[in-house]
Amino acid sequence: MFVGTHTHKLDEKGRLTLPAKFREQLAGGMLVTHGQDRCLTIYSPEKFEEIALRAAAASKVDEKARMFQRTLMSSTEEMVPDAQGRITLSADHRRYAGLSKVCTVIGNFDNVEVWDAQSWDSYRSQHEESYSRGDNPALGTIL
Repeated sequence: MFVGTHTHKLDEKGRLTLPAKFREQLAGGMLVTHGQDRCLTIYSPEKFEEIALRAAAASKVDEKARMFQRTLMSSTEEMVPDAQGRITLSADHRRYAGLSKVCTVIGNFDNVEVWDAQSWDSYRSQHEESYSRGDNPALGTIL
């Protein structure tokens, strides 16, 4: 399970150093894709395969299903971290997530998300009150 919040910087080549606590779980490789809310999502190969198989099972007649399938698969890149635990984020990925120099890398249960630090701060601020109340229409009261 991935948990925690980490701040890392992109270098001039677009490389991001993964948090040390995530490296072991992702050492064998990962898939990086466009996530929801304009972040990047990193999955283990096993988790990505689960998601891809569910997406592939959706009806090809459904326009929204086709859009999701196409976007998921076309925006995904396979990566293996280098010896320093770095991955190179493509220009497309950096542009999609609006990544500048400083990134926030968060653990999100079975995946890792990469956010532009300012975007993450804004997102958190926007949703803090709802989280503090512990309510969510989709989940009910959790806390």
